[in-house]
Amino acid sequence: MKLLIVEDEKKTGEYLTKGLTEAGFVVDLADNGLNGYHLAMTGDYDLII
Repeated sequence: MKLLIVEDEKKTGEYLTKGLTEAGFVVDLADNGLNGYHLAMTGDYDLII
């Protein structure tokens, strides 16, 4: 399952990415809403958080 996390707090984003990756998910992290929007429009994600 491919996930997109949009989180502007660096430590929180890294924590979520690490945990979800260890759980077997493929994770992309966007550091702000604009980057998240661009990734969401161009990527094929099963879930956006």
